[in-house]
Amino acid sequence: MRHTLLYILLFGITLLSHAAEMDSVFYLNDVVVTGTRTYKLWKDAPIQTRIISADDIMKVDATNVEDLLQQEMPGVEFSLAMNQKKHMNFCGFGGQSILFLVDGERLAGETMDDVDFTRLDMANVERIEIVKGAASALYGSNAGGGVINIITKESTEPWTLNLNARMSRHNGRRFGGSFGLNGTRWKNMLNVNGNSVDNFNVHNADNPAAQVVSTVYGDKTWNVKDRLVYTPTDKLKLIGRAGYFYRELVRTADTPERYRDLNAGLKGLWDINENNLLELSYSFDQYDKSDYLKIPHLDVRDYSNVQNTVRGIYNYNWKNGSILTVGADFMHDYLMNKNLGQEEVKQNAFDAYVQYDWLINSQWEVVSAVRYDYFSDKKDSHFTPKLTARYQPIDNLNLRLGYGMGFRAPALKEKYYNFDMVGIWIIRGNKDLKAELSHNFNASADYTTGNYNFTVSAYYNNVRNKLATGVPHYMPEDIQQKQLYLDYDNLDNYSVFGGEATTQARWDNGLSAKLSYAYTNERMPKDKAGNTINNQYIPARKHAITARIDWDKQFSKNYGLLVSLSGRYLSGVKNVEFVDYYDIAKGTNTIHYPAYTLWKLSAVQRFGKAVKLTAAVDNLFNYKPKYYYFNSPLTDGANLMLGLSIDINKLF
Repeated sequence: MRHTLLYILLFGITLLSHAAEMDSVFYLNDVVVTGTRTYKLWKDAPIQTRIISADDIMKVDATNVEDLLQQEMPGVEFSLAMNQKKHMNFCGFGGQSILFLVDGERLAGETMDDVDFTRLDMANVERIEIVKGAASALYGSNAGGGVINIITKESTEPWTLNLNARMSRHNGRRFGGSFGLNGTRWKNMLNVNGNSVDNFNVHNADNPAAQVVSTVYGDKTWNVKDRLVYTPTDKLKLIGRAGYFYRELVRTADTPERYRDLNAGLKGLWDINENNLLELSYSFDQYDKSDYLKIPHLDVRDYSNVQNTVRGIYNYNWKNGSILTVGADFMHDYLMNKNLGQEEVKQNAFDAYVQYDWLINSQWEVVSAVRYDYFSDKKDSHFTPKLTARYQPIDNLNLRLGYGMGFRAPALKEKYYNFDMVGIWIIRGNKDLKAELSHNFNASADYTTGNYNFTVSAYYNNVRNKLATGVPHYMPEDIQQKQLYLDYDNLDNYSVFGGEATTQARWDNGLSAKLSYAYTNERMPKDKAGNTINNQYIPARKHAITARIDWDKQFSKNYGLLVSLSGRYLSGVKNVEFVDYYDIAKGTNTIHYPAYTLWKLSAVQRFGKAVKLTAAVDNLFNYKPKYYYFNSPLTDGANLMLGLSIDINKLF
């Protein structure tokens, strides 16, 4: 049934294409900034950039970035660690090699090598820009696999007030509001959003081949953000922001886990003249974890990561369209963790980079960049280059070819960790770790004609000194071999190659459709002795498909309807794992994790300009995994969701 529906969708796209009129421009005139740190029209961007617009986010009705990426990006999968922390696999790169930014700023803190994805809610997001491949020449460490930049909205009307709520299964509740003001020289946007879902149990069949989940832990979160923009003159723009995030998760009733983040920043944009632009910014981010002891009413903090960052970027624009970019950053990084051998560690990081975007003529553009990074801990330094060329043989056809070096500096945790992982092994840091280096080669083509857009891309990544945990071992002096150790190490012989193809269309009759396919092939890493490493996380699935078809119709001035059907398919995957984590002498098994597909049907009714009523069924065909493995979808059946959004300012 599921495969039949996919074939029907593909046939429908082909059939409609013959009758459609062609006047859609997609994102051609949208401005993107992430790929080159300069403002470019999407159609002219020398670095291939994927845009997820506010309209896309509305259609998906995503709560946070995890919900969104799973439905919009093939090749992206979120799996679980042993404590149900989320780990992202992005076309063969883990979350620690994908740099997440909010309005161009890094995020402090991590949970099992990834950022806390629940921090990144989709309220008040203007668009998301995604650049695949090594971007370290502009963004430094953790950008070896790509950059995901979440760009928030600014107030554009004299005043706005939105209130919204959504209910779903397992007592799922999402509620929030935004209040915006727009004056002559200033504008402000305040957002407050909450989300909660209860814990629930799932059923597994007998004799699972690997570890399974029996209880899915819910949580409750609050996210408060304020953004103030002041333009004292036409050439100067000042942006101030502040935010607070709170999350509570209950595994044991007497000791809830708490996660908090406090962030703030100030940025100045000075348009000196038509050729010169200067950007200066300061950013503060503090992410904490604690355990709340209910009986004595104590909140015991056991983790804190604080980052203070100062940045400067200068752009010089030539009249022919070429751009010179020079930038530098300084970051003070502080980490306190009870699992560190010395409780707390600090590090200063400095970088400087230069990029030249050479617009040779109307058809050819070449971008070259180089960056130098220095880390005070162990006095480590790195140079990373990048070279990209764009060729436009005809209008709306872009061919791109590029090389970039990626790198990831060892995290303070990876160098100084000393942690007992639930009695299985002691995870130990390694002060002698080297930076992970990668060579990324990529090629892409995109073509837009009328109502249709086609994009294909291919990439190859070769990684040296990959940072990961190695092979479990006993200490030589441990005669009785009672305690296993798992050390952070530099691995070798890891590579990943693949590609992606996307076709999308929009028509005057209100229909639009998008179909994407991603192929990912990993060569599993080995240690320096040539031993294959048993992946701590599930490998990438080779084949992934996402599809969506929408119908949007405005029946009258006071009523409109949007109906969306979206789905994703992920192929099966194999992983080599220990038979018994407590006794590695029992050897390994090859575990096969099955393929799965999920579909979602939603309808948004618009009443006037102010009111939207949403009804959706997630997991439309009531899929339930036989075994809830760590990379299985944590769904126990179809989920009906009802939502309401009211723009108070549009009622008058």
